[in-house]
Amino acid sequence: MDITTRLEFAAAPQDVYAMLTDQAYLVEVCQATESTRYEATVNGSSTNTTRTFPAPDAVARFTGAELTVTEQTVWSGAADGQRTGELTMSVKGQPVTMRGRITLGAGGPGTVVALTGELKVAIPLLGKKLEQSTAPTVLAGFQTQQDVGNRWLAR
Repeated sequence: MDITTRLEFAAAPQDVYAMLTDQAYLVEVCQATESTRYEATVNGSSTNTTRTFPAPDAVARFTGAELTVTEQTVWSGAADGQRTGELTMSVKGQPVTMRGRITLGAGGPGTVVALTGELKVAIPLLGKKLEQSTAPTVLAGFQTQQDVGNRWLAR
Protein backbone atom coordinates (compact mmCIF):
# COMPACT_ATOMS: atom_id res chain seq x y z
CA MET A 1 0.00 0.00 0.00
CA ASP A 2 1.36 3.39 -0.95
CA ILE A 3 1.94 5.84 1.91
CA THR A 4 2.37 9.55 1.29
CA THR A 5 2.58 12.30 3.89
CA ARG A 6 4.12 15.69 4.34
CA LEU A 7 5.45 17.61 7.32
CA GLU A 8 6.03 21.37 7.29
CA PHE A 9 8.32 23.17 9.71
CA ALA A 10 8.85 26.89 10.24
CA ALA A 11 12.63 26.65 10.09
CA ALA A 12 15.41 26.51 7.51
CA PRO A 13 16.20 23.10 5.94
CA GLN A 14 19.58 22.84 7.66
CA ASP A 15 17.92 23.42 11.06
CA VAL A 16 15.24 20.79 10.36
CA TYR A 17 17.87 18.29 9.23
CA ALA A 18 19.88 18.98 12.40
CA MET A 19 16.74 18.34 14.46
CA LEU A 20 15.83 15.12 12.62
CA THR A 21 19.33 13.76 13.23
CA ASP A 22 19.54 14.80 16.89
CA GLN A 23 19.34 11.92 19.36
CA ALA A 24 17.51 14.06 21.93
CA TYR A 25 14.79 14.87 19.36
CA LEU A 26 14.43 11.18 18.49
CA VAL A 27 14.08 10.33 22.18
CA GLU A 28 11.32 12.96 22.50
CA VAL A 29 9.51 11.41 19.52
CA CYS A 30 9.77 7.96 21.12
CA GLN A 31 8.39 9.31 24.39
CA ALA A 32 5.55 11.13 22.60
CA THR A 33 4.44 7.90 20.92
CA GLU A 34 3.86 6.42 24.37
CA SER A 35 6.16 3.49 23.77
CA THR A 36 6.81 1.32 26.79
CA ARG A 37 10.48 0.83 25.84
CA TYR A 38 12.59 2.63 23.29
CA GLU A 39 16.08 3.26 22.01
CA ALA A 40 17.24 6.04 19.72
CA THR A 41 20.68 6.33 18.14
CA VAL A 42 22.39 8.51 15.58
CA ASN A 43 25.45 7.36 13.67
CA GLY A 44 26.60 10.11 11.31
CA SER A 45 23.75 10.62 8.84
CA SER A 46 21.86 7.49 9.92
CA THR A 47 19.14 7.52 12.59
CA ASN A 48 17.66 4.47 14.27
CA THR A 49 14.79 4.07 16.68
CA THR A 50 13.30 0.97 18.23
CA ARG A 51 10.01 1.36 20.08
CA THR A 52 7.83 -1.20 21.86
CA PHE A 53 4.09 -0.59 22.21
CA PRO A 54 1.12 -2.54 23.53
CA ALA A 55 -0.47 -4.29 20.56
CA PRO A 56 -3.88 -2.93 19.57
CA ASP A 57 -6.70 -5.22 20.70
CA ALA A 58 -7.67 -5.94 17.10
CA VAL A 59 -4.31 -7.59 16.34
CA ALA A 60 -3.05 -8.76 19.75
CA ARG A 61 -4.39 -12.27 19.28
CA PHE A 62 -2.20 -12.59 16.15
CA THR A 63 0.87 -10.66 17.32
CA GLY A 64 1.06 -11.09 21.05
CA ALA A 65 0.75 -8.38 23.69
CA GLU A 66 3.49 -6.09 22.31
CA LEU A 67 4.80 -4.82 19.01
CA THR A 68 8.38 -3.67 18.52
CA VAL A 69 8.92 -1.29 15.61
CA THR A 70 12.38 -0.50 14.25
CA GLU A 71 12.85 2.50 11.99
CA GLN A 72 16.03 3.57 10.21
CA THR A 73 16.64 6.59 8.01
CA VAL A 74 19.88 6.99 6.08
CA TRP A 75 20.29 10.56 4.82
CA SER A 76 22.26 11.67 1.77
CA GLY A 77 24.45 14.73 1.73
CA ALA A 78 22.93 18.12 0.93
CA ALA A 79 22.61 19.00 -2.75
CA ASP A 80 21.06 22.25 -3.94
CA GLY A 81 19.64 22.83 -0.44
CA GLN A 82 17.83 19.49 -0.40
CA ARG A 83 18.43 16.12 1.16
CA THR A 84 16.92 12.71 0.66
CA GLY A 85 16.65 9.90 3.13
CA GLU A 86 15.98 6.21 2.65
CA LEU A 87 13.56 4.95 5.29
CA THR A 88 13.06 1.34 6.36
CA MET A 89 10.63 0.23 9.03
CA SER A 90 9.91 -3.26 10.31
CA VAL A 91 7.93 -4.91 13.08
CA LYS A 92 9.89 -7.54 14.99
CA GLY A 93 8.56 -11.04 14.38
CA GLN A 94 5.82 -9.80 12.04
CA PRO A 95 5.61 -9.74 8.23
CA VAL A 96 5.23 -5.95 8.22
CA THR A 97 7.69 -3.66 6.45
CA MET A 98 7.79 -0.20 5.02
CA ARG A 99 10.32 1.24 2.64
CA GLY A 100 10.27 4.82 1.56
CA ARG A 101 12.03 7.94 0.48
CA ILE A 102 12.05 11.16 2.43
CA THR A 103 12.82 14.48 0.76
CA LEU A 104 13.71 17.53 2.79
CA GLY A 105 13.91 20.98 1.25
CA ALA A 106 12.78 24.58 1.32
CA GLY A 107 9.03 25.11 1.06
CA GLY A 108 5.87 25.78 3.03
CA PRO A 109 6.62 27.91 6.10
CA GLY A 110 10.34 27.10 5.81
CA THR A 111 10.94 23.41 5.19
CA VAL A 112 8.88 20.57 3.78
CA VAL A 113 9.66 16.97 4.66
CA ALA A 114 7.80 14.63 2.32
CA LEU A 115 7.55 10.87 2.63
CA THR A 116 6.57 8.46 -0.11
CA GLY A 117 6.76 4.78 0.58
CA GLU A 118 5.21 1.37 0.44
CA LEU A 119 3.74 -0.39 3.45
CA LYS A 120 3.65 -4.15 3.06
CA VAL A 121 1.98 -6.81 5.19
CA ALA A 122 3.04 -10.13 3.71
CA ILE A 123 0.11 -12.31 4.75
CA PRO A 124 -1.83 -14.06 1.99
CA LEU A 125 -5.46 -12.97 1.68
CA LEU A 126 -5.35 -10.67 4.71
CA GLY A 127 -2.35 -8.51 3.76
CA LYS A 128 -4.22 -5.74 1.95
CA LYS A 129 -6.83 -5.41 4.69
CA LEU A 130 -4.12 -5.28 7.37
CA GLU A 131 -2.18 -2.70 5.36
CA GLN A 132 -5.29 -0.51 5.24
CA SER A 133 -5.80 -0.83 8.99
CA THR A 134 -2.08 -0.24 9.74
CA ALA A 135 -1.60 2.83 7.52
CA PRO A 136 -3.36 5.29 9.87
CA THR A 137 -1.04 4.23 12.71
CA VAL A 138 2.02 4.77 10.52
CA LEU A 139 0.75 8.20 9.47
CA ALA A 140 0.00 9.11 13.11
CA GLY A 141 3.64 8.34 13.91
CA PHE A 142 4.76 10.87 11.34
CA GLN A 143 2.29 13.42 12.73
CA THR A 144 3.94 12.93 16.11
CA GLN A 145 7.24 13.93 14.50
CA GLN A 146 5.52 17.11 13.30
CA ASP A 147 4.15 17.90 16.77
CA VAL A 148 7.43 17.21 18.57
CA GLY A 149 9.36 19.09 15.88
CA ASN A 150 7.17 22.19 16.22
CA ARG A 151 7.85 22.29 19.97
CA TRP A 152 11.54 21.55 19.42
CA LEU A 153 12.02 24.36 16.92
CA ALA A 154 10.08 26.87 19.07
CA ARG A 155 12.66 26.60 21.90
